Amino acid sequence: AKGDPLFVRATVRGCDGEPVVNAQVDVWEADAEGFYDVQRSGLDHPQGRAVFHTDAEGHLWFRGVLPVAYPIPTDGPVGVLLGATGRHPWRPAHVHFMIQAPGYHTLITHVFRDGDKYLDSDAVFGVRSSLMGQFVHHESGTPPFGPATNAGFYTLNFDFVLDALSAPSGRNAP
Repeated sequence: AKGDPLFVRATVRGCDGEPVVNAQVDVWEADAEGFYDVQRSGLDHPQGRAVFHTDAEGHLWFRGVLPVAYPIPTDGPVGVLLGATGRHPWRPAHVHFMIQAPGYHTLITHVFRDGDKYLDSDAVFGVRSSLMGQFVHHESGTPPFGPATNAGFYTLNFDFVLDALSAPSGRNAP
């Protein structure tokens, strides 16, 4: 997908701090114009989405694009509701994650870009302080993986915590 390079390193652990090995992590994100691949006509392949598995230490890493804020569609009843309540249609910049592993509750969440101007007024009320990530800009250098570059890039390090199936559900926030 089009956008500034983003290098993500994440860790998946249980509430006990132990790494969750071979967790399946689905990731999806919009491009630099705020569109998901399903919103692009004529696109013959997925973009901005992938499925990963954590390693023996519960780590995964991937290259994506820096998320940007985007408006939700306003051409139907949601638009009428937003207009009636005087709310804007904007979502703050974020990357989506769905994490599944045997013995754990599934976690479906997103990580928001700290500093986004829509964090306090997300159109779908999805922002929590525990979901804020530090998207760090680098002018040039060597990313966490891949060759050195003279072009700018961003990095994000984030830890996710999964509840064991024996634990009460509802605590699935990082």
